[in-house]
Amino acid sequence: MYGFRALVALLFLSPLLTYGQVEPLTSSQKTHKIAGDVLLGAMPALALSSTFIWKDGQKGTYQFSKALAGTIALTSGLKLAINKERPNGENNNSFPSGHTSVAFASAAFVQKRYGWEFGIPAYLLAGYVGYTRIESNKHDCVDVLAGAAIGVGMSYLFTKRYDEKKKLGISSGFIENIPTIGLTYKF
Repeated sequence: MYGFRALVALLFLSPLLTYGQVEPLTSSQKTHKIAGDVLLGAMPALALSSTFIWKDGQKGTYQFSKALAGTIALTSGLKLAINKERPNGENNNSFPSGHTSVAFASAAFVQKRYGWEFGIPAYLLAGYVGYTRIESNKHDCVDVLAGAAIGVGMSYLFTKRYDEKKKLGISSGFIENIPTIGLTYKF
């Protein structure tokens, strides 16, 4: 029971345990920080929701899950390995920006899967998330650019274009040394 109380106390006190003195944010900086934090949750939720809107089995869901998991794993690993101090001195988890990597992974998934029509607004939101991280003094430009590159790279690695028009397929091959041509139509 005491262990549980200690854990709860540690969770509530952990924001107060910082390496350096953190300067308070201005009203504008707080607003941007909150907006970036909200988009951190909203962007992956929207990207994942898109896989249910454009129904194609679980392909899109699986692709986004791999891209997001890879982004988070690589970002977390680099934060631990590089141990760069944040501009505000809060801790040593500055490089790369996790908010930015997740936002850009979501935007790149939407763009690659469904096209630039949906990708441009998604990238604008992801860019704003990166801006909020610099504005709130959590990261510098290098951290944000690295986060963006990781997010885009992971999504491009795991995402394939969704093409609802691709219903007719042609294949060729050999069956018992006899050349064959196959036609498939998806309903």
